[in-house]
Amino acid sequence: MIALTRRAKRRRALQEPFPDEWRHLLDEKVVHWRWLDGEERSRLEDLVRMFLVDRKWEGTAGFVLTDEVRLLISAMACLLILGLDYEAYHLVTWIEVQPTTMRRAGTYSMGVGRVVTDARVELIGQASYAGPVTIAWDAATEGARHPERGHNVVYHEFAHKLDMGDGVVDGTPVFADADARQRWIDVCTSVYASLREGRAGELLDPYAGVNPGEFFAVATETFFDQPIALEAAHPDLYGVLRDFYRQDTAARARRAEGAR
Repeated sequence: MIALTRRAKRRRALQEPFPDEWRHLLDEKVVHWRWLDGEERSRLEDLVRMFLVDRKWEGTAGFVLTDEVRLLISAMACLLILGLDYEAYHLVTWIEVQPTTMRRAGTYSMGVGRVVTDARVELIGQASYAGPVTIAWDAATEGARHPERGHNVVYHEFAHKLDMGDGVVDGTPVFADADARQRWIDVCTSVYASLREGRAGELLDPYAGVNPGEFFAVATETFFDQPIALEAAHPDLYGVLRDFYRQDTAARARRAEGAR
């Protein structure tokens, strides 16, 4: 019954027109929206409409949720699955939004040297297997406006949820094709090792060297935000990300540059 209710909610959402004011907000505040062609925008609009009604949303630490907050986070999250099945986010049950950086207690690995701390640490996002995706709103809006910086907390945390799809956080999301999965493992393991050894250049954030799960999340940020640079610096890594996400983000970025 719950599944039928969710499907019904999605159908109703898709029957409603995508508001023009939402398009204006995306055009104003999300650079990647401007990079999409008409077909891609139409697909993203459908995903966003379903995502908005299909998840629980909660503001924490006194944060007040608005339609703009839900819309922008949904659009960035759904960009990752633009070429995937909507059910790729089956583990995303609710989203918590805080106004800014959060301080959390726990045990964390910090940096490539795997320094472990159980002190309270500052986080702009967090994804847990059975819990919410937590996002700091100020970091999310900064990432939406400035993809050239290569950091987007929404892409990072929702990449973690894709990684969790097979029940293991190991930097390898779900693949239907065994050969594609093995190529992913071979390429990512090689680049991860070179990053840990200081041989991977400066494009990928060093945080990618903490563990394979963080490597996938950081690589995802770079794939969407700095795709042309990633294709040039790490063509094999770019290739497996392109094949997994089923999006040629470098071609999209070149098209956007040519339209300026």
